[in-house]
Amino acid sequence: MTTTDSGLEPLDPVYVADVLSRPPFVQISGVCNVRDLGSYPTATPNVITKAGYAYRGAEVSNITEEGVQQMKVLGITAVFDLRSDPEMQKYSTPIPIIEGVQILRAPVFTNEDYSPESMAKKFELYASGTTEAFTKLYSQILDHGGRAFGIILRHVRDRPNSPFLFHCTAGKDRTGIVAAILLKLAGVDDHYICQDYSLTRIGREPDREKVLRRLLKEPLFAANTELALRMLTSRYETMHATLALFKDKYGGVEAYGKNFCGLTDDDILIIRENLVVSAKARM
Repeated sequence: MTTTDSGLEPLDPVYVADVLSRPPFVQISGVCNVRDLGSYPTATPNVITKAGYAYRGAEVSNITEEGVQQMKVLGITAVFDLRSDPEMQKYSTPIPIIEGVQILRAPVFTNEDYSPESMAKKFELYASGTTEAFTKLYSQILDHGGRAFGIILRHVRDRPNSPFLFHCTAGKDRTGIVAAILLKLAGVDDHYICQDYSLTRIGREPDREKVLRRLLKEPLFAANTELALRMLTSRYETMHATLALFKDKYGGVEAYGKNFCGLTDDDILIIRENLVVSAKARM
């Protein structure tokens, strides 16, 4: 990718395959845009985020048998699904049964948030593709998602040795917010958080046509593919603005965790400890 990449054009498949074959990307057949949130440096010298613990991805509805085995090799014991019922029904993407893996519902939005009027307003914001529009949408996710995010954060607090994956549909917006919360709590610099978010530009490429087919069924996008593509963008500056929003509107990620997720100061300390390891231990 380059700084002039619009985010709208298809990427070179050879380049995509090369990037997806290397960390932080992880292969789970049938699941797109999977990556490990481990090995990022933190504000504490010689301390990094724990590899092989927290994974982010897109919907797991189409996981293959090979993917199930890959998930077992990774040690993933829990999957947190941030989607709501109307979303799964609309796209015919039900929750799969994965032996040995507990799939936990953690919907960000209520069923009522999927009314035609509500979705039309969201799609109009997405279609603009501006940083301001995305931060407004992400503020909505933060306003509604405290309970859902708290479920994931309590897993980190209580089960530090049980790797997990969290996902929405494309693994970009709701998933990107959860990843930012986890990395921020771990003490990761904003640059790396924005970089992780922007990797979805590459991670989503294998599902590009599938997602476009879905979006083009929406009246707003039916006659204008570019508007649909704007919805898929994941620019560095979008997450940079979102992290500023965390500070300006919510008082920082710790305050958000307490006020919206119901966490205590002790919870946050434990969560931070459980997300990181000594870099020397990884050598």
